[in-house]
Amino acid sequence: MAARWIASSLLSRSRSRFSPRSPDYFVGLKDRFDGSVSGILPRFSTAAAVEEPIAPPVQVNYNQLLINGKFVDSASGKTFPTMDPRTGEVIAHVAEGGIEDINRAVSAARQAFDEGPWPKLTAYERSRIIYRFADLIEKHNDEIAALETWDNGKPFEQAAQIEIPMLARLMRYYAGWADKIHGLIVPADGPHHVQVLYEPIGVCGQIIPWNFPLLMYAWKVGPALACGNTVVLKTAEQTPLSALFVSKLLHEAGLPDGALNVVSGFGPIAGAALASHMDVDKLAFTGSTNTGKVVLELAARSNLKPVTLELGGKSPMIIMDDADVDKAVELAHFALFFNQGQCCCAGSRTFVHERVYDEFVAKAKARALNRVVGDPFRNGVEQGPQIDEDQFNKILHYIKCGVDDGATLEAGGDRLGTKGYYIRPTVFSNVEDGMRIASEEIFGPVQSILKFKDLDEVIRRANNSCYGLAAGVFTNNLDTANTLTRALKAGSIWINCFDVFDAAIPFGGYKMSGHGREKGIESLKGYLQVKSVVTPLKNPAWL
Repeated sequence: MAARWIASSLLSRSRSRFSPRSPDYFVGLKDRFDGSVSGILPRFSTAAAVEEPIAPPVQVNYNQLLINGKFVDSASGKTFPTMDPRTGEVIAHVAEGGIEDINRAVSAARQAFDEGPWPKLTAYERSRIIYRFADLIEKHNDEIAALETWDNGKPFEQAAQIEIPMLARLMRYYAGWADKIHGLIVPADGPHHVQVLYEPIGVCGQIIPWNFPLLMYAWKVGPALACGNTVVLKTAEQTPLSALFVSKLLHEAGLPDGALNVVSGFGPIAGAALASHMDVDKLAFTGSTNTGKVVLELAARSNLKPVTLELGGKSPMIIMDDADVDKAVELAHFALFFNQGQCCCAGSRTFVHERVYDEFVAKAKARALNRVVGDPFRNGVEQGPQIDEDQFNKILHYIKCGVDDGATLEAGGDRLGTKGYYIRPTVFSNVEDGMRIASEEIFGPVQSILKFKDLDEVIRRANNSCYGLAAGVFTNNLDTANTLTRALKAGSIWINCFDVFDAAIPFGGYKMSGHGREKGIESLKGYLQVKSVVTPLKNPAWL
């Protein structure tokens, strides 16, 4: 969350309250994402991280649970703090949902599905409400983006010019599907009229992560509502604020009470209660592979509800020997460092052909040293803080593992400043497959560069992972691209680009990267039941 789509969004928008950068910067940004210019932005430094944090231009207005159309306190009265990752200080105290709150939310969603208006509305009316929601997202673009940046730490320019517009685009995509979900008339081997109906599955439990809170919101809430389902959404405890805000807008657009309920809380309590609830008909989860296993087990042990899982990754980014090294460096840099490296499909294993390896490493080091790290509300910042202290410490632990295992630390390797959770962009060379930084998901700004000799070798090594979420390839040879496209075991393959997330492109993983697909027509399948209806025909004119 993104190559051409992101670049075109940046070029077409100037909604930020903060002064936009000059046009030549955005042209340069587009070229970097598309891999079409060399050596940009030598002026960048990491000095911005040590400056005083900018006061966010937004207030927190919603910090309760949203159940049956109303903001309410948790049943226990408990709250938890959501933190500013720039400083480690409290932004707001948010209602802490527990088992009783999940029960209340599921009950509201069940009544809204069984008795309420949402699944009984015409598909066209459902689409109109979702379209109005997209309009309201655009109207409040900067306010939503500021909440996202404040709570998450991602650059405001990224949130305001890329992610919130993509949120609106995704909701319009699903609004367009609402009245285009058609059944079939199937010819039978005899005098029968056979209908195949697609029906909403019912109450959908959804658990979203903290790295892209609102995009994951759209990936799940959008198809569920378009198909006529009702939803109980559990937000990540690190980033509860933006989902509450936009859900208020969705009700303003006309969503009936109970159709969407939002519970902020912790995974072992609220998440587990939702996953194991006997009255939830379908579950969708995005997060780590280990947690995904727990969610799947809880779902199976309860009512055997179907589950879609979008889980972890350790995606290879393969640079062939025919590559323009300057372009390849920029694309590989983007593939890894985007969103502070907190991206499940990040190109975190950078395989570089031995003929261009040394040149690539030198230029990758220089690019990392020139990356702007700082307050995400400041213009020009490329990288903000990591999400919280736990993730911050985990990343530093992996950096130490890389050094201990014998990789060469080329750049970074430590924190930046003394306040907040900033980490210097880190590059390792001479990385071997068995090292922990090459095999385990770090989820941070740590680039591991590995050397390979030929195509067969890199295919074998790239596929030698329990993950299979995505892969990137940089080559000018069509035959090489076609070979890798078919040989790599991953759900998304990007050729000479990376992180292209169009609304219509399915996204999901092979192996332990998950089950099912998000986005596109494929995502609708997880929110629909298939029913066959057979009626005898007497003296039919045709069969």
